[in-house]
Amino acid sequence: MPVVLAVDDGAANRELISAYLSGIDCEVRLAEDGETALEILEADPPDLVLLDVQMPGMDGYEVCRRIKSMPRGRLLPVVMITALNQANDRVLKALYNTLNSAEQVIFALAAAVEAKDAFTERHTQRVGESARYLGRRLGLPEYALDTLYRGGIIHDIGKIGVPDAILLKPGPLDEVETSRMRAHVAIGESIVRPLQTAANMLPIIRHHHERYDGRGYPDGLRGREIPRLARIVAVCDSFDALVNDRPYRGRLTTEEAVRVLRTGAGSQWDPEVVEILTSEIPSIQRLGAA
Repeated sequence: MPVVLAVDDGAANRELISAYLSGIDCEVRLAEDGETALEILEADPPDLVLLDVQMPGMDGYEVCRRIKSMPRGRLLPVVMITALNQANDRVLKALYNTLNSAEQVIFALAAAVEAKDAFTERHTQRVGESARYLGRRLGLPEYALDTLYRGGIIHDIGKIGVPDAILLKPGPLDEVETSRMRAHVAIGESIVRPLQTAANMLPIIRHHHERYDGRGYPDGLRGREIPRLARIVAVCDSFDALVNDRPYRGRLTTEEAVRVLRTGAGSQWDPEVVEILTSEIPSIQRLGAA
């Protein structure tokens, strides 16, 4: 369940915010000042922060600056709240123009999924970085590079709908569990689809588990039927998974992972993307993307 932290020095305002959110499937946490909010964030970060601008002591802008300086707060969506003169009239303003507040929530949910599992810490960040790098090597335009990076970060957001017992199982999944796990691509697509600004990321979310030979999921696409950006993310996702520990196996060496990718080129993965990634391992590692 998503967690919303509301920060306001007025008790009545905190009650009002809590009442407004009562009809939404989320957990609401309340803080009366910036110091308390930062303590909560350090201990257990929420998925969204609603932050009053005008507070005594540390104002909302300073609290926001400190949140964004925290490693776990960089992608955390913060919505500033300011009271107008009219009674009970409030305005919500997103801090950043590049992402609307709903899209920021999506990125926060993706971070929440990753935080469940110590084995996948920073996995999506590395996938996004390496996918963008490969896209640049392939000569893709800047908008596609941005899509690769952001799509790489949220490609597994649908796992928020998969039980932890399946995500963290230290062994092979049975047939029912496999079906539940595979549903994460459709769940992720349904979460992101309402956002107009994220439309270009939908093919990555839905199709990053397709196989080049057509035996992947969810749609059994093959070869060039699979959207190009999804093919790039698929290779980056697999490589990062291979060279890092997972609950069900230990990590492979870089050389072993390269052999796996080359063996699967043309059957599981796009051979062009595999060739570029395997020839660019040192550069990708210098980026901290693998």
